[in-house]
Amino acid sequence: SEHLQKTGIASRSEDKVSVLDSGPEMAEPQLAVATSKLSVKAPEFYPSGYNQNFNQNFPDSSFEDRYDGYLTLAEYVQDFLNHLTEQPGCFETEIEQFAEALNGCVTTDEALQELVELIYQQATSVPNFSYMGARLCNYLSHHLTISPQSGNFRQLLLQRCRTEYENRDEATKGDETTKTQFHSFVLFLAELYLNLEIKGTRGQVTRAEILQEGLRELLNALFSNPVDSNLICAVKLLKLTGSVLEDAWKKKGKNDMEEMIQRIENVVLDANCSRDVKHMLLKLVELRSSNWGRVHGTTPPTEATPENDPNYFMNEPTFYTSDGVPFTAADPDYQEKYQELLEREDLFPYYEENGADLSGPGDLYFDEIDDEMDPEIEEAYEKFCLESEHKRKQ
Repeated sequence: SEHLQKTGIASRSEDKVSVLDSGPEMAEPQLAVATSKLSVKAPEFYPSGYNQNFNQNFPDSSFEDRYDGYLTLAEYVQDFLNHLTEQPGCFETEIEQFAEALNGCVTTDEALQELVELIYQQATSVPNFSYMGARLCNYLSHHLTISPQSGNFRQLLLQRCRTEYENRDEATKGDETTKTQFHSFVLFLAELYLNLEIKGTRGQVTRAEILQEGLRELLNALFSNPVDSNLICAVKLLKLTGSVLEDAWKKKGKNDMEEMIQRIENVVLDANCSRDVKHMLLKLVELRSSNWGRVHGTTPPTEATPENDPNYFMNEPTFYTSDGVPFTAADPDYQEKYQELLEREDLFPYYEENGADLSGPGDLYFDEIDDEMDPEIEEAYEKFCLESEHKRKQ
């Protein structure tokens, strides 16, 4: 204990002296000093916004309860959305069961409307859920069986998005809270455009045409009010969908992307935005000039020959004739001289052409090699080892 007091380490009641009973004489005590301030009784850490009671409904971190045990459809859907937010990797394994449960309980227009609203709110209010929300919407649009007169899941979802879309001009001029909500909607719509699949009458899969036109108008609204937050949202939107939108517009013979790039250049020149945002816009223009960073496959490489490769002979080895004259593969008489070199077996008595060792055990030539070091080399080696050890100790 005196040692502990001198070193400034307070002894604790739980730190006990371990004594080994070795007969009549007591062994030397062994001190176990606890230096960690962590406690096994400390409360669990939860990130901000995390629901501590959330996992009670999901035994073994899987969504197995289905609709049983929930009072309302909203509770069931919201719990699954939260579960998917916390563990996005469960999407592939649990989405089929979730859709089956919905087919059993979503049987009215009102229930379908409520389902659409819950997913929309989660996708536009929870950070980083827009992509997962778009994938969820795509799956449900193909697997929900209910199709009331008011419209199926996909139609009701697009109607809900249209309500926000029609307020785009007011939203881009609103306060920061309004802008933030609107920007979340814009990015969710971009994810919907990339992930929502529509199957045609012939089985072909296409993207929603109405979303393509909607994104163009949203970009116009954002550039029409070139404040920093609107411009940042436009940059994110184009980085996410720019390549797909340009391909679709070119296929129709439109130059809409050229018009967007021109608007960006005008904003950089005229708009009163921050220097960092202008830098982001210029980087976006640079990205588009490189075909959105896409690398197309190149032609397969051809075999190098002296005719098509000026560096063909650069890395070739150099050989020597019996007269000591060097020659390489660039020499006109290379084949003849090289064959002559191979025929001189006396120079390579123990090696193949590729350098493989052909000597076997008991070979007279290799048995004559002395394994001992030269005295001068051995002395230098020992001196080197001593100096290295001395430096290491310093």
